[in-house]
Amino acid sequence: MSKSKKLNVQGVAITFYENEKNDYISLTDIARYKETEHTDTVIQNWLRNRNTVELLGF
Repeated sequence: MSKSKKLNVQGVAITFYENEKNDYISLTDIARYKETEHTDTVIQNWLRNRNTVELLGF
């Protein structure tokens, strides 16, 4: 069973999920800081960035 925690960063609540072996952070919560209505567009643009692709390759 995973546990979740919230961290308040510059007025935005960011959710962290923890399970037995992995930790996850909500990209949607982070994108909500930049654009509250179109978080999907923010994430799509982030995934198109070359530096992001290289980071995910590690």
